[in-house]
Amino acid sequence: MSTISQFLAPSRITLDVPASTWQAAIRLAGNLLETEDVATADYTDAMIDTVKTKGPYIVIAPGFAFAHAQFSTAVKSTGMSVVRLREPVKFGHETNDPVHIVWALAATDHSAHLAAMKQIARVIGDGERRKALETAATPEEFLAILDTPPASATAKPQVTGHREVTSANASTSVGDAVPSTGKILTVCGNGLGTSLFLKNTLDELLLRWGWAKYMTVEATDTISAKGKAKEADAILTSGAIAQALGDVGVPVRVIQDFTSLSEIDAALRSLYVVE
Repeated sequence: MSTISQFLAPSRITLDVPASTWQAAIRLAGNLLETEDVATADYTDAMIDTVKTKGPYIVIAPGFAFAHAQFSTAVKSTGMSVVRLREPVKFGHETNDPVHIVWALAATDHSAHLAAMKQIARVIGDGERRKALETAATPEEFLAILDTPPASATAKPQVTGHREVTSANASTSVGDAVPSTGKILTVCGNGLGTSLFLKNTLDELLLRWGWAKYMTVEATDTISAKGKAKEADAILTSGAIAQALGDVGVPVRVIQDFTSLSEIDAALRSLYVVE
C-alpha cells in the first residue's frame, strides 16, 4: 500500500462533478469525508470558513486547491478526499485560479500525513503526472497515477560557497550579507496543510542544492510565525498570509506556486549569497 493510499481510497475520489462556487466545491470534498466517517459536517464548514476568514491561500498551485482546517473534535481520523470539477471555479486567487482539483485533508495531528503530503506535492509539481490526473477515467486510475514515479527529475542547481542571507532591504551583494540562522519558516493559516506543501518543495530544493544538512525548514501557522520569525532567515508563504503577517522583522517572500522548484529557487537566490 502506498503512503497516499493509507489516507485516500477510491471511494473518496469523485471525478468531473459540477460545482457553481468554490464553497460548493469544498463542500463536495467535505461530503466525501463525512460519508466515510472521517470527519463531521462541522469540519466541512470549518474548511469553508478558513477561506472566508484567511483568503484563498489554499490555492497553492495553478488549478489546485488544498482544503483543510484546524484540528478539532470534528475530525475522527486522518483522511483525504479529492474532487475533480467538471468546470473549474474561481476561489479568488490572483494567479492560480480557476481551480480544477480540490483536495481535502482532515488530520488528527501534525505527523501522520507528512509522507503523503510529500508524495502529493511531487505529483502536483510534475507536469506530466498532473496532466494525467486531469484526464484519469476512474478513481482507481487517478490513485494509480499518484503512485507513478516521475519520468525525469528537475536539473540540480549548481551552487558553491558559504550560506549567507541578506538583510530585508539589501541587495544580494556579499558586503550586505549577515550570518544565517540556518532556518526558514513556511507559513499557512493552520500550519498543517499548505505550509507543508511549501516545506516539502523547499526541502527538495535544499537537497538538490546540497544545503539540506545546513538548513532547517519549519512549517507553521500565522500566529506561531510571528513569535518565531526572528529565529529564522526568512519566511516563505502566500500573498494572503504575507499580508496577515505584516512586518515580522525578517524578509518575507511570496510564493504563488507551492510546488514550483524554479519559483522557490528564485526566492532563495534573492535572499542568499550564492556563488
